[in-house]
Amino acid sequence: MSCIAAVVVAASASLAHAEVRCPPPAGAEPQLGEIDGRARLVWIDQRLTREAPRMHFWNWGWAIGIGGAGVGTLIAAPFANPEDRIDYYTGAVAAAIGVAPFIFSPPRVVGDARELHGKLTGAPPRTDTEVCQLLVESEGKLVGDARNAHATTAWWAHVGNVVFNAGIVLFEGLAYQRWTGGLINGVSGVVVGEAVILSQPTRNIDDLAAYNRGDLRP
Repeated sequence: MSCIAAVVVAASASLAHAEVRCPPPAGAEPQLGEIDGRARLVWIDQRLTREAPRMHFWNWGWAIGIGGAGVGTLIAAPFANPEDRIDYYTGAVAAAIGVAPFIFSPPRVVGDARELHGKLTGAPPRTDTEVCQLLVESEGKLVGDARNAHATTAWWAHVGNVVFNAGIVLFEGLAYQRWTGGLINGVSGVVVGEAVILSQPTRNIDDLAAYNRGDLRP
């Protein structure tokens, strides 16, 4: 047992003297540069890996929900009264447009977390230079993911949601004189759109702020 303890103590001492100093990114507090580069890498990896499943569930949960509602509306359209079918078809088209971003532009953090974790586990950096190079790359991912989360939850996302659904109301009202059906589609679209925006995970924004402060607590 004493031999094992001695090996552990020796390994800990070796690690304590193997800290890597990497410069902080632009906008970060200077004290961030005093934290071991490997510890910063692990912290970013943990944060992205934690957030990725949440964003994945949010993204595909809404994609399946909205897409399923659109398909259901499309299936029901032929059984509706002929004068009401435009309401159904408009709702189905709106659902298709709404689900497109989830499919073609999923949250960045899902892919970024997978890529960074793969590099750390498959081919971890061995030299100080490699640590700092991968740290710069991972910091870029953290910044990009935070900006992505902000862009899809900021005020302009709410405005875009309202404008898009107002267009649906005007389309049905002006083109087909279906103001009631248009209002039903438009109001329900606004409600769903706001639910999508407000339910999106945004911890990447807080993680970036904490990282720039040098606050790397577990």
